[in-house]
Amino acid sequence: MGLLNQIIGAVVAEEALNKLDPEAGLLKQGMAILAGFEGEKVIEEKLNEHSAEQNLEQSEQKPQA
Repeated sequence: MGLLNQIIGAVVAEEALNKLDPEAGLLKQGMAILAGFEGEKVIEEKLNEHSAEQNLEQSEQKPQA
């Protein structure tokens, strides 16, 4: 789902730019698309790291039988 999420991030960033600055030029739109694409990737990595940390903590807390 990584690529689909990145595309969605790019579209959302472009739409947000259009709401804030309807007269934005091509350069600004391209930068917003790139920021949304890359930003979603970073967010997804951080969420995966957080999930992995939680799973590790839960496995450490379980009593050994």
